[in-house]
Amino acid sequence: MRGYFGIGVEGVSKALNVGSLFRTAHAFGASFVFTVAADYSRGGGFRADTSDAPGQVPFYSFPDVASMLLPEGCRLVGVELLDDAVALPVFPHPPTAAYVLGRERGALTPAMLERCDHVVRIPTRFCVNLAVAGAIVMYDRLLSGGRFGQRPLMTGAEAAAPEAHRHGGPRFRSAERMERYREG
Repeated sequence: MRGYFGIGVEGVSKALNVGSLFRTAHAFGASFVFTVAADYSRGGGFRADTSDAPGQVPFYSFPDVASMLLPEGCRLVGVELLDDAVALPVFPHPPTAAYVLGRERGALTPAMLERCDHVVRIPTRFCVNLAVAGAIVMYDRLLSGGRFGQRPLMTGAEAAAPEAHRHGGPRFRSAERMERYREG
């Protein structure tokens, strides 16, 4: 999948959960990580984030939802266990996205949900750990990006090769250049 993604949390208080999420984000190739209204210190998160993700990818700490800034064109995707949220397995991930998860023993605030372009839910019976939820979302993004072939229908069968990337033909700004190209 072309584009980029970032992942962050709103209002968490357990630095280890954030550290685990950021370490996983670093492993999945996140372009940035962030917190919003969170009590997070890199020192506290380091015990779980042995890759030092905030030292390797851009880290942003926003004091509140109103001050949160995302790159132009980046779609904010809330991850929340809501009945009207889109189930993650059928969600078409935007090419440029920032995923935000809520705090432990809570939910995304109404202000954050208002900012979200999309809200997805992981189809579980109850909430899972913050870092686990983030890992599931990032893994789903990776799988849906088309870099892998279809899974085999039976155990032990070989997986199909991914489709070859198709490039379009050259584009020209003028008929004159197109003609020169055709002539060789």
